[in-house]
Amino acid sequence: MSTAHDLARSLAAHAEDFCRRYLPNGRRVGNYWMVGNIHGDTGRSLAVRLKASGGRAAGKWSDHALGIHGDLLDILQANVTPDDWRSIADEARSFLGSAPPVSTPPLPSNRRSRPAGQRLFALGRPIADTPASRYLSNRGITRIGPALHYHHAVYFLDSSSRRQQLPALLAAITDNAGTVTGCARTWLDAKTASLADIDAPKRVIGALFGNAVRFAGAPHDPDLFAGEGVETILSVGSALQSASLAACLTANHLAVFEPPDYVRRLLVAHDNDDAGRYALAQLTCRLVPRGIDVLPVPPRRNDFNDDLRADGVGGLRETLSHCLDQATIERLIGA
Repeated sequence: MSTAHDLARSLAAHAEDFCRRYLPNGRRVGNYWMVGNIHGDTGRSLAVRLKASGGRAAGKWSDHALGIHGDLLDILQANVTPDDWRSIADEARSFLGSAPPVSTPPLPSNRRSRPAGQRLFALGRPIADTPASRYLSNRGITRIGPALHYHHAVYFLDSSSRRQQLPALLAAITDNAGTVTGCARTWLDAKTASLADIDAPKRVIGALFGNAVRFAGAPHDPDLFAGEGVETILSVGSALQSASLAACLTANHLAVFEPPDYVRRLLVAHDNDDAGRYALAQLTCRLVPRGIDVLPVPPRRNDFNDDLRADGVGGLRETLSHCLDQATIERLIGA
């Protein structure tokens, strides 16, 4: 399975699973996956055919806004860093569960054999004294951790599909065993320490389904806060410094998050919108029968970073106290 044609055909046989992984902000509509563009932004401009129909092949897509079309390898190219053929083919084989071709020569080290998201995160450095730390500080966030790195020049495709570089906050996506399965990228304006003024300044590379960006509390803590964005969950962590945290990055991925076996209570810090409430409902239906209590922890505003910036740490703790008993609040504050 070494040619582009072979890889594209094999990916097309798993088109819906592919879309759920690489275009998670979309949704299925009939025989199509509808999303904003090949970068996975929210919207309905791009349609991916999920199954062959009327003589038309599965895995083909058309962007009605831009008048462009392609196959699933093109979508990988837009989401793999770096976007050279070898990295794209490696990512495709990783998704398909295929081993690299026997003819591939041995590499001098295992650096290039690692998944692209893992490689990218490893290229970063701790965020102290970088635009990434200033970005979080500007949002009132004081809780950080080793799941966050900074890189001064991470590639992205601009609105004209040109390859550009900007500094970025990197967040390691891990499974329950602690293996890095992907990397969330937040591109920044280094001068203002704010989000970069580009289309989709937040993007994910690698395997997010069931996984999360994690910030440890007590070892094997039976209580775990799960939410959507890194900034949202770190806002909770800024108020409750000892809490165990998991950022699932989107509402869709919050809905399918798999907590570790030792978790007995999942505290769902969902956004205050329909997508967040849907994720809460899905977690409740799936996890409660398995003996895990699912407790809703809603913000006052749209999300907990809005609450933190408006109310400060004290006000956010008061909001959280409406959902948690005082003993739990004190334990998670570290008092």
